[in-house]
Amino acid sequence: MSNIMKVLLLLAVMVCISKAQLYEPGQQCLCRRVRGRMAPRSEVKDIQLYKATIFCNKVEIVVTLNSGFRYCLNPTLKGVKNLLAKIM
Repeated sequence: MSNIMKVLLLLAVMVCISKAQLYEPGQQCLCRRVRGRMAPRSEVKDIQLYKATIFCNKVEIVVTLNSGFRYCLNPTLKGVKNLLAKIM
């Protein structure tokens, strides 16, 4: 096989691997759906804020309840912005 063919084959493999890595489960947005309101404070165990990255271009807010149930809040809503301002 000629050197040019080897280089082209190597480039094709590199492109395939890099495209496959973009769609790994650990490298996508966590939130597929968001809620507009939050559960009562007594039921909330944890609130996590994830900034936008190259793999997910949105800010994500994940709420964990005492029961272990997790859901996402819509960060663009006024009530959620007020909540974040109080937390910070």
